[in-house]
Amino acid sequence: MIVSAECSFIIPMAASLKDKRSVLKRMIDRVKNGYNVSIAELDHQDLWQRTTIGIVAISSSTDVAEREIRRVQKFLESNPEWELTEIQIDYPG
Repeated sequence: MIVSAECSFIIPMAASLKDKRSVLKRMIDRVKNGYNVSIAELDHQDLWQRTTIGIVAISSSTDVAEREIRRVQKFLESNPEWELTEIQIDYPG
């Protein structure tokens, strides 16, 4: 089963794309190394203080895939450098 999520964040302290990318790269690398998901920036690549991240988990069980997405969500929300503004979880097919 596949579970995907789109998470939008505001990075209030970012004063440049370099600041934003520093925060974003650090968090994406930590997710890639610590969780069984795929993750990438989907939108707002040219804006300093906004980003949308896509996360996908695949498992033999929807519950397991959803649980992994929720674990990643909690980890991402724990970063004080940004604020989650929206999350959309989808269960395709």
